[in-house]
Amino acid sequence: MLFVFVHCVVLGADTRATSDSLHSGTAADTQKTTDMLSSNLTIFSMNSCRNPRVIMAVNILQDMLFRYRGMIGAHLILGGVDCARSHLYRVGPYGSMDKVPYLVMGSGKLPAMGILEDRFKGNMDLEEAKALVSDAIHAGIMKSPYNYKRLEKKTPARYKYKPDTTPVLSQTLTLELCMTRFK
Repeated sequence: MLFVFVHCVVLGADTRATSDSLHSGTAADTQKTTDMLSSNLTIFSMNSCRNPRVIMAVNILQDMLFRYRGMIGAHLILGGVDCARSHLYRVGPYGSMDKVPYLVMGSGKLPAMGILEDRFKGNMDLEEAKALVSDAIHAGIMKSPYNYKRLEKKTPARYKYKPDTTPVLSQTLTLELCMTRFK
C-alpha cells in the first residue's frame, strides 16, 4: 500500500502473499522486472551523473511490460520523489499506467481501501500518514478472506469472563432509510 502527499511517499506492506490467484511465477516475474528496472536506472545514473525521474522509471516499466503483451505477470506499484514532486503509479502487466494519490493491492485491498478512502487527506503530516497506513494494513490483514481463517486458528480469543455470563443491559435497534434522487 502506498500513498503520496506533499514531498513524501509513504509505503506499507503486509509481508505475506495470501491470494489464491497469486502463483510463484507471478512473484518471480515481479522480482525479475524490478531487478531489470533497477539495473536500467543504475546504468542511466552512472552514464548521466544525475538521478532519474520517477516518470522515467514508469516509462521503462511500461515499455518492458507492453513488449511482452501481458506474458509477464507483474502488477506493480511505483512511487517516488524527484525534483518535480512526489509521484505514485500503478503499472499493470500489459504496461497500462495510472497516476493515483493512494493505492492498495492484495487480498485485503477492499477493507484497506475503505480506511484510506475514509481518512486520506492530501495535507497530512508524516506521523498521521504512518498511522493511516498502519491502520489500513491492519484492516486488510484482519478482513482478508484468505487471512481470516488462518488468523482465527492462530489467535484464540482471551476473555476474562466465561461465555454467556455477561448480561446485556440494554439493546437498541435503529433503522434508517435514506433515499436520494438522481437527476
